[in-house]
Amino acid sequence: MKGGTHHGGTNKSTSVKFRMPTAENLIPIRIDVEYEGQRFKDTFTWNPNESEAEITTFAKRTVKDLNLAVAFIPLITQSIQAQVNEFRSYEGLDMILGERVHCLKLDLRVNSTIIRDQFLWDLGNFDSDPEEFARCLCKDLELEDPEVGPAVAFAIREQLYELAVLSVSSGRETRISKKSRREWALDFSQSSKAVSAFELMKRTSSKSSAVRKRNEWDFFEPIVEILTREEVEALEAREERNARIKRRQEDKDDLYVNRYSRER
Repeated sequence: MKGGTHHGGTNKSTSVKFRMPTAENLIPIRIDVEYEGQRFKDTFTWNPNESEAEITTFAKRTVKDLNLAVAFIPLITQSIQAQVNEFRSYEGLDMILGERVHCLKLDLRVNSTIIRDQFLWDLGNFDSDPEEFARCLCKDLELEDPEVGPAVAFAIREQLYELAVLSVSSGRETRISKKSRREWALDFSQSSKAVSAFELMKRTSSKSSAVRKRNEWDFFEPIVEILTREEVEALEAREERNARIKRRQEDKDDLYVNRYSRER
């Protein structure tokens, strides 16, 4: 937001045990499973301390509420459990927080609402609340769709999770490439006036907060677009077509791998 502030932080590295860098240790879960032509997609947050039994209960309740095929229960359960296990694999390791302020980016379509924004976030602030930030953003932008806020909060949590993984001080390789690292933290190439989080931090004293300079307003100003029903239908049709093409290509790749394995 134009008049927003950010708090400059020290560049001194600190070490903390791995967890979500937010007030609540809730991890982002993304589900995308398919059975006999029926597809289920959803995003939500999950407490990694919940038991496996609670995951199964959640999957059963979801299938019942949405009238999905019973076969979706193990698919949903396995998807959640795999993501929880991945998170737990980092627990106990140290996160090294060096440059703690990062640029986060929003580029979302929720129903008929498109929102694009970017802002600074302190990875070392373990009192931060993505859900509260999302509520304030929606209120400031007068967004009435109740699904926009949760989508914004989820997008923030996904990026914070990736940054937290990148901060883990172990010799383990992650599935995030160096290119992805630059994209998450610094690269906003869509704007020709883009500047890095580090450059913005240098302009601000570590002992104070600062209102953004006027020449930076356009870079940080949120962009909101409300689509017509026709535009939404056309966009969804295009997205579904692209998804089908992607699934067919994945099926071909799997078939090739399986055939190659048998031949060997």
